[in-house]
Amino acid sequence: MKNRSWLFPFLLLIVVVLYSSFAKVQLPGDGFSTIGSDTVRAQVMQIIEEGEIDMGGHKQTYQIARVNILSGEYAGIPMEIDYGRRQIRSDDYLLNVGDKVMVSISKTPENVVNAYFVDFVRSTPILWLTGIFSVAIILISRWKGFRALLSMAFSLYIIIGYIIPHILVGEDPLRVSIIGSIILLGVTLYLTYGWNLKTHASVLSMILVLLLTGTLSALFVVFTKLNGTGDENVMFLMQLMETPINLRGLLLGGMIIGALGVLDDLVTTQSSAVFELHHANPNFGFRALYNSAMRIGQDHVAATVNTLVLAYAGASLPMLLMFSLARGDYGYLVNFSFIAEEIVRTLVGSLGLIAAVPLTTAIAILFAQRAESLGKWEQVLGPEGSGEGHVH
Repeated sequence: MKNRSWLFPFLLLIVVVLYSSFAKVQLPGDGFSTIGSDTVRAQVMQIIEEGEIDMGGHKQTYQIARVNILSGEYAGIPMEIDYGRRQIRSDDYLLNVGDKVMVSISKTPENVVNAYFVDFVRSTPILWLTGIFSVAIILISRWKGFRALLSMAFSLYIIIGYIIPHILVGEDPLRVSIIGSIILLGVTLYLTYGWNLKTHASVLSMILVLLLTGTLSALFVVFTKLNGTGDENVMFLMQLMETPINLRGLLLGGMIIGALGVLDDLVTTQSSAVFELHHANPNFGFRALYNSAMRIGQDHVAATVNTLVLAYAGASLPMLLMFSLARGDYGYLVNFSFIAEEIVRTLVGSLGLIAAVPLTTAIAILFAQRAESLGKWEQVLGPEGSGEGHVH
Protein backbone atom coordinates (compact mmCIF):
# COMPACT_ATOMS: atom_id res chain seq x y z
CA MET A 1 0.00 0.00 0.00
CA LYS A 2 1.43 3.36 -0.98
CA ASN A 3 2.18 5.86 1.74
CA ARG A 4 -0.16 8.84 1.92
CA SER A 5 1.13 10.18 5.24
CA TRP A 6 2.16 13.44 3.56
CA LEU A 7 -1.42 14.58 3.04
CA PHE A 8 -2.49 15.65 6.54
CA PRO A 9 0.74 17.53 7.43
CA PHE A 10 0.63 19.30 4.09
CA LEU A 11 -2.97 20.42 4.56
CA LEU A 12 -2.11 21.56 8.08
CA LEU A 13 0.83 23.57 6.76
CA ILE A 14 -1.37 25.18 4.11
CA VAL A 15 -3.90 26.26 6.75
CA VAL A 16 -1.19 27.71 8.99
CA VAL A 17 0.47 29.55 6.11
CA LEU A 18 -2.76 30.99 4.77
CA TYR A 19 -3.93 32.05 8.22
CA SER A 20 -0.72 33.63 9.50
CA SER A 21 1.10 34.92 6.44
CA PHE A 22 -1.43 35.84 3.79
CA ALA A 23 -3.39 38.58 5.50
CA LYS A 24 -4.74 41.11 3.05
CA VAL A 25 -1.99 43.53 2.05
CA GLN A 26 -3.03 46.95 0.78
CA LEU A 27 -0.64 47.70 -2.04
CA PRO A 28 0.51 51.29 -2.49
CA GLY A 29 0.53 53.28 -5.69
CA ASP A 30 -2.97 52.52 -6.98
CA GLY A 31 -3.62 54.29 -10.23
CA PHE A 32 -0.18 54.70 -11.76
CA SER A 33 0.52 53.24 -15.18
CA THR A 34 2.99 50.41 -15.52
CA ILE A 35 3.91 47.71 -18.04
CA GLY A 36 0.76 46.34 -19.68
CA SER A 37 -1.68 48.51 -17.74
CA ASP A 38 -2.72 50.59 -20.79
CA THR A 39 -2.81 47.76 -23.35
CA VAL A 40 -5.80 45.78 -24.61
CA ARG A 41 -6.31 42.79 -26.86
CA ALA A 42 -7.40 43.18 -30.46
CA GLN A 43 -7.89 40.98 -33.51
CA VAL A 44 -6.65 41.79 -37.00
CA MET A 45 -9.64 42.12 -39.33
CA GLN A 46 -8.02 43.45 -42.52
CA ILE A 47 -4.60 44.37 -43.94
CA ILE A 48 -5.26 47.80 -45.49
CA GLU A 49 -1.78 48.54 -46.81
CA GLU A 50 1.56 46.75 -47.08
CA GLY A 51 4.85 48.03 -48.46
CA GLU A 52 8.54 48.60 -47.81
CA ILE A 53 10.05 51.46 -45.86
CA ASP A 54 13.62 52.66 -45.34
CA MET A 55 14.46 53.13 -41.65
CA GLY A 56 17.85 54.84 -41.74
CA GLY A 57 19.39 52.44 -44.23
CA HIS A 58 17.47 49.43 -42.94
CA LYS A 59 14.68 48.35 -45.28
CA GLN A 60 11.74 46.51 -43.79
CA THR A 61 8.15 45.62 -44.59
CA TYR A 62 5.44 47.71 -42.98
CA GLN A 63 1.71 47.13 -42.70
CA ILE A 64 -1.37 49.14 -41.85
CA ALA A 65 -4.12 46.96 -40.41
CA ARG A 66 -7.67 47.36 -39.21
CA VAL A 67 -8.22 45.67 -35.85
CA ASN A 68 -11.25 45.01 -33.69
CA ILE A 69 -10.71 45.88 -30.03
CA LEU A 70 -11.64 42.87 -27.88
CA SER A 71 -11.40 44.27 -24.33
CA GLY A 72 -11.45 47.47 -22.34
CA GLU A 73 -13.38 50.67 -22.77
CA TYR A 74 -13.28 50.55 -26.58
CA ALA A 75 -14.28 46.88 -26.98
CA GLY A 76 -16.04 46.21 -30.29
CA ILE A 77 -14.74 49.37 -31.96
CA PRO A 78 -12.57 48.95 -35.12
CA MET A 79 -9.33 50.93 -35.23
CA GLU A 80 -6.28 51.20 -37.46
CA ILE A 81 -2.73 50.41 -36.39
CA ASP A 82 0.58 50.58 -38.21
CA TYR A 83 3.18 47.86 -37.88
CA GLY A 84 6.81 48.45 -38.79
CA ARG A 85 6.48 52.04 -39.94
CA ARG A 86 7.68 53.84 -36.79
CA GLN A 87 10.56 51.72 -35.50
CA ILE A 88 13.03 49.10 -36.68
CA ARG A 89 11.77 45.55 -36.26
CA SER A 90 14.16 42.79 -35.28
CA ASP A 91 11.97 39.99 -36.65
CA ASP A 92 10.35 39.00 -39.93
CA TYR A 93 6.85 38.26 -38.59
CA LEU A 94 3.99 39.93 -40.45
CA LEU A 95 0.40 40.52 -39.41
CA ASN A 96 -2.23 38.18 -40.84
CA VAL A 97 -6.00 38.38 -40.75
CA GLY A 98 -7.20 36.65 -37.59
CA ASP A 99 -4.04 37.33 -35.56
CA LYS A 100 -4.59 38.52 -32.01
CA VAL A 101 -2.35 41.39 -30.93
CA MET A 102 -1.81 43.72 -27.99
CA VAL A 103 -2.44 47.40 -28.75
CA SER A 104 -1.97 50.54 -26.70
CA ILE A 105 -4.80 53.07 -26.86
CA SER A 106 -4.26 56.76 -26.10
CA LYS A 107 -6.42 59.86 -26.35
CA THR A 108 -5.09 63.27 -27.41
CA PRO A 109 -6.20 66.56 -25.79
CA GLU A 110 -8.49 66.98 -28.80
CA ASN A 111 -10.19 63.66 -27.87
CA VAL A 112 -8.71 61.83 -30.87
CA VAL A 113 -8.24 58.15 -30.03
CA ASN A 114 -5.16 56.39 -31.46
CA ALA A 115 -4.15 52.74 -31.31
CA TYR A 116 -0.55 51.48 -31.52
CA PHE A 117 0.79 47.97 -32.02
CA VAL A 118 2.54 46.65 -28.89
CA ASP A 119 3.09 42.92 -29.39
CA PHE A 120 1.51 39.66 -30.43
CA VAL A 121 -0.79 37.77 -28.06
CA ARG A 122 1.14 34.63 -27.12
CA SER A 123 -1.04 33.18 -24.37
CA THR A 124 -2.44 30.34 -26.53
CA PRO A 125 0.91 28.78 -27.58
CA ILE A 126 2.21 29.28 -24.04
CA LEU A 127 -0.82 27.40 -22.70
CA TRP A 128 -0.17 24.60 -25.20
CA LEU A 129 3.46 24.39 -24.11
CA THR A 130 2.40 24.36 -20.45
CA GLY A 131 -0.07 21.56 -21.19
CA ILE A 132 2.57 19.49 -23.00
CA PHE A 133 4.99 20.04 -20.12
CA SER A 134 2.36 18.99 -17.56
CA VAL A 135 1.41 15.84 -19.46
CA ALA A 136 5.07 14.91 -19.96
CA ILE A 137 6.00 15.24 -16.28
CA ILE A 138 2.92 13.25 -15.21
CA LEU A 139 3.65 10.48 -17.73
CA ILE A 140 7.26 10.20 -16.59
CA SER A 141 6.89 10.74 -12.82
CA ARG A 142 3.19 9.82 -12.43
CA TRP A 143 1.83 10.68 -8.95
CA LYS A 144 5.05 12.41 -7.92
CA GLY A 145 4.95 14.44 -11.13
CA PHE A 146 1.43 15.62 -10.31
CA ARG A 147 2.58 16.67 -6.85
CA ALA A 148 5.55 18.46 -8.42
CA LEU A 149 3.14 20.48 -10.58
CA LEU A 150 1.18 21.45 -7.48
CA SER A 151 4.46 22.44 -5.84
CA MET A 152 5.36 24.65 -8.80
CA ALA A 153 1.97 26.36 -8.62
CA PHE A 154 2.37 26.89 -4.88
CA SER A 155 5.84 28.37 -5.42
CA LEU A 156 4.43 30.96 -7.84
CA TYR A 157 1.64 31.67 -5.36
CA ILE A 158 4.12 32.33 -2.55
CA ILE A 159 6.20 34.69 -4.71
CA ILE A 160 3.22 36.60 -6.14
CA GLY A 161 0.92 36.40 -3.13
CA TYR A 162 3.36 36.84 -0.25
CA ILE A 163 6.88 37.97 -1.15
CA ILE A 164 6.03 40.68 -3.70
CA PRO A 165 3.14 42.34 -1.79
CA HIS A 166 5.04 42.45 1.50
CA ILE A 167 8.07 44.02 -0.18
CA LEU A 168 5.87 46.60 -1.92
CA VAL A 169 4.39 47.79 1.39
CA GLY A 170 7.87 48.57 2.70
CA GLU A 171 8.81 45.47 4.71
CA ASP A 172 12.45 44.37 4.73
CA PRO A 173 12.98 42.43 1.45
CA LEU A 174 15.65 40.15 2.92
CA ARG A 175 13.47 39.05 5.84
CA VAL A 176 10.42 38.61 3.61
CA SER A 177 12.44 36.61 1.05
CA ILE A 178 13.89 34.27 3.67
CA ILE A 179 10.51 33.64 5.32
CA GLY A 180 8.82 33.18 1.97
CA SER A 181 11.59 30.87 0.78
CA ILE A 182 11.34 28.70 3.90
CA ILE A 183 7.56 28.42 3.48
CA LEU A 184 7.94 27.79 -0.24
CA LEU A 185 10.55 25.05 -0.10
CA GLY A 186 9.19 23.52 3.11
CA VAL A 187 5.69 23.00 1.75
CA THR A 188 6.79 22.01 -1.76
CA LEU A 189 9.29 19.45 -0.45
CA TYR A 190 6.68 17.83 1.77
CA LEU A 191 4.12 17.88 -1.02
CA THR A 192 6.49 16.31 -3.54
CA TYR A 193 8.37 13.80 -1.35
CA GLY A 194 5.94 13.19 1.52
CA TRP A 195 6.06 13.47 5.31
CA ASN A 196 9.05 11.29 6.18
CA LEU A 197 12.50 11.43 7.73
CA LYS A 198 14.25 12.03 4.43
CA THR A 199 12.15 15.13 3.77
CA HIS A 200 12.59 16.35 7.35
CA ALA A 201 16.36 16.20 6.84
CA SER A 202 16.06 18.10 3.55
CA VAL A 203 13.85 20.82 5.02
CA LEU A 204 16.04 21.35 8.09
CA SER A 205 19.15 21.52 5.90
CA MET A 206 17.45 23.93 3.53
CA ILE A 207 16.46 26.31 6.33
CA LEU A 208 20.02 26.39 7.69
CA VAL A 209 21.50 26.92 4.22
CA LEU A 210 19.08 29.77 3.49
CA LEU A 211 20.09 31.51 6.72
CA LEU A 212 23.76 30.98 5.89
CA THR A 213 23.30 32.28 2.33
CA GLY A 214 21.45 35.33 3.63
CA THR A 215 24.28 36.08 6.05
CA LEU A 216 26.95 35.70 3.37
CA SER A 217 24.94 37.84 0.96
CA ALA A 218 24.58 40.65 3.50
CA LEU A 219 28.29 40.50 4.33
CA PHE A 220 29.58 40.64 0.76
CA VAL A 221 27.04 43.19 -0.47
CA VAL A 222 28.38 45.57 2.18
CA PHE A 223 31.98 44.52 1.53
CA THR A 224 31.66 45.27 -2.20
CA LYS A 225 29.69 48.49 -1.54
CA LEU A 226 26.68 47.43 -3.59
CA ASN A 227 23.45 49.37 -3.09
CA GLY A 228 21.01 47.46 -5.29
CA THR A 229 20.75 50.05 -8.08
CA GLY A 230 22.56 48.02 -10.74
CA ASP A 231 19.32 46.94 -12.42
CA GLU A 232 17.58 49.67 -14.44
CA ASN A 233 14.21 48.20 -13.40
CA VAL A 234 15.05 49.18 -9.82
CA MET A 235 15.41 52.82 -10.82
CA PHE A 236 12.06 52.66 -12.61
CA LEU A 237 10.52 51.10 -9.50
CA MET A 238 11.87 53.90 -7.32
CA GLN A 239 10.13 56.48 -9.50
CA LEU A 240 6.80 54.65 -9.30
CA MET A 241 6.78 53.79 -5.61
CA GLU A 242 5.45 56.08 -2.92
CA THR A 243 6.64 53.75 -0.14
CA PRO A 244 10.45 53.61 0.08
CA ILE A 245 11.98 50.19 -0.55
CA ASN A 246 15.25 48.97 0.94
CA LEU A 247 17.13 48.45 -2.34
CA ARG A 248 20.02 46.65 -0.70
CA GLY A 249 17.55 44.29 0.95
CA LEU A 250 15.83 43.81 -2.41
CA LEU A 251 19.16 42.77 -3.93
CA LEU A 252 19.76 40.34 -1.05
CA GLY A 253 16.27 38.91 -1.36
CA GLY A 254 16.82 38.32 -5.07
CA MET A 255 20.00 36.41 -4.28
CA ILE A 256 18.10 34.15 -1.89
CA ILE A 257 15.25 33.44 -4.29
CA GLY A 258 17.65 32.92 -7.20
CA ALA A 259 19.29 29.96 -5.44
CA LEU A 260 16.04 28.24 -4.41
CA GLY A 261 15.51 25.95 -7.37
CA VAL A 262 19.01 24.56 -7.34
CA LEU A 263 18.98 24.28 -3.55
CA ASP A 264 15.79 22.20 -3.68
CA ASP A 265 17.43 19.69 -6.03
CA LEU A 266 20.71 19.60 -4.12
CA VAL A 267 19.38 18.94 -0.61
CA THR A 268 16.84 16.31 -1.70
CA THR A 269 19.41 14.48 -3.81
CA GLN A 270 21.95 14.46 -1.00
CA SER A 271 19.38 13.28 1.55
CA SER A 272 18.31 10.51 -0.82
CA ALA A 273 21.93 9.45 -1.31
CA VAL A 274 22.49 9.19 2.44
CA PHE A 275 19.35 7.14 3.06
CA GLU A 276 20.06 4.83 0.11
CA LEU A 277 23.64 4.24 1.26
CA HIS A 278 22.47 3.56 4.81
CA HIS A 279 19.82 1.16 3.51
CA ALA A 280 22.42 -0.64 1.33
CA ASN A 281 24.84 -1.05 4.25
CA PRO A 282 23.32 -0.46 7.71
CA ASN A 283 26.70 -1.29 9.31
CA PHE A 284 28.26 1.95 8.07
CA GLY A 285 29.24 4.23 10.94
CA PHE A 286 28.88 8.00 10.80
CA ARG A 287 32.32 8.61 9.27
CA ALA A 288 32.09 5.86 6.63
CA LEU A 289 28.58 6.92 5.62
CA TYR A 290 29.60 10.59 5.56
CA ASN A 291 32.62 9.93 3.33
CA SER A 292 30.60 7.81 0.89
CA ALA A 293 27.80 10.36 0.63
CA MET A 294 30.24 13.24 0.23
CA ARG A 295 31.82 11.56 -2.79
CA ILE A 296 28.40 11.68 -4.44
CA GLY A 297 27.80 15.24 -3.25
CA GLN A 298 31.13 16.50 -4.56
CA ASP A 299 30.23 15.52 -8.13
CA HIS A 300 26.74 16.96 -7.78
CA VAL A 301 27.83 20.31 -6.35
CA ALA A 302 30.48 20.75 -9.07
CA ALA A 303 27.87 20.29 -11.78
CA THR A 304 25.33 22.43 -9.92
CA VAL A 305 27.67 25.39 -9.43
CA ASN A 306 28.62 25.26 -13.10
CA THR A 307 24.91 25.24 -13.99
CA LEU A 308 24.34 28.33 -11.85
CA VAL A 309 27.24 30.22 -13.45
CA LEU A 310 26.11 29.31 -16.97
CA ALA A 311 22.54 30.38 -16.20
CA TYR A 312 23.66 33.86 -15.11
CA ALA A 313 26.12 34.13 -18.02
CA GLY A 314 23.38 33.18 -20.47
CA ALA A 315 21.06 35.84 -19.08
CA SER A 316 23.83 38.45 -19.47
CA LEU A 317 25.01 37.29 -22.90
CA PRO A 318 23.71 40.29 -24.94
CA MET A 319 25.47 42.69 -22.58
CA LEU A 320 28.71 40.70 -22.72
CA LEU A 321 28.58 40.66 -26.52
CA MET A 322 28.10 44.42 -26.62
CA PHE A 323 31.00 44.97 -24.24
CA SER A 324 33.28 42.66 -26.23
CA LEU A 325 32.32 44.44 -29.44
CA ALA A 326 33.53 47.68 -27.88
CA ARG A 327 36.82 45.91 -27.00
CA GLY A 328 36.29 46.55 -23.31
CA ASP A 329 38.59 45.40 -20.52
CA TYR A 330 36.82 42.70 -18.50
CA GLY A 331 38.93 43.54 -15.47
CA TYR A 332 37.48 47.04 -15.65
CA LEU A 333 33.99 45.77 -16.33
CA VAL A 334 33.63 43.90 -13.03
CA ASN A 335 33.71 47.19 -11.12
CA PHE A 336 30.38 48.39 -12.50
CA SER A 337 27.53 47.74 -10.09
CA PHE A 338 25.29 45.90 -12.56
CA ILE A 339 28.09 43.40 -13.28
CA ALA A 340 29.36 43.20 -9.71
CA GLU A 341 25.83 42.38 -8.52
CA GLU A 342 25.67 39.36 -10.83
CA ILE A 343 29.14 38.17 -9.79
CA VAL A 344 28.31 38.46 -6.08
CA ARG A 345 24.93 36.83 -6.69
CA THR A 346 26.56 33.88 -8.47
CA LEU A 347 29.41 33.34 -6.03
CA VAL A 348 27.38 33.79 -2.85
CA GLY A 349 24.67 31.48 -4.17
CA SER A 350 27.35 28.94 -5.06
CA LEU A 351 28.86 29.19 -1.58
CA GLY A 352 25.46 28.41 -0.10
CA LEU A 353 25.12 25.39 -2.38
CA ILE A 354 28.60 24.17 -1.50
CA ALA A 355 27.78 24.46 2.21
CA ALA A 356 24.53 22.56 1.64
CA VAL A 357 26.33 19.32 0.76
CA PRO A 358 28.25 18.62 4.00
CA LEU A 359 25.44 20.13 6.10
CA THR A 360 22.71 18.04 4.48
CA THR A 361 24.90 14.95 4.60
CA ALA A 362 25.47 15.26 8.36
CA ILE A 363 21.82 15.98 9.16
CA ALA A 364 20.54 13.18 6.91
CA ILE A 365 22.93 10.70 8.56
CA LEU A 366 21.61 11.63 12.01
CA PHE A 367 18.06 10.97 10.80
CA ALA A 368 18.91 7.79 8.86
CA GLN A 369 20.82 6.11 11.69
CA ARG A 370 17.95 6.69 14.11
CA ALA A 371 15.16 5.65 11.75
CA GLU A 372 14.75 2.16 13.24
CA SER A 373 14.80 3.28 16.88
CA LEU A 374 11.99 5.85 16.71
CA GLY A 375 9.34 3.58 18.20
CA LYS A 376 6.08 5.44 18.70
CA TRP A 377 7.66 8.63 17.27
CA GLU A 378 7.45 7.06 13.82
CA GLN A 379 3.71 7.78 13.88
CA VAL A 380 4.53 11.48 14.24
CA LEU A 381 7.67 11.84 12.11
CA GLY A 382 6.64 9.40 9.41
CA PRO A 383 8.56 6.54 7.81
CA GLU A 384 12.16 6.58 6.66
CA GLY A 385 11.37 7.59 3.09
CA SER A 386 8.68 7.70 0.45
CA GLY A 387 9.87 4.56 -1.25
CA GLU A 388 10.47 6.54 -4.42
CA GLY A 389 13.95 7.54 -5.52
CA HIS A 390 14.87 11.06 -6.42
CA VAL A 391 14.29 11.63 -10.10
CA HIS A 392 16.36 13.96 -12.27
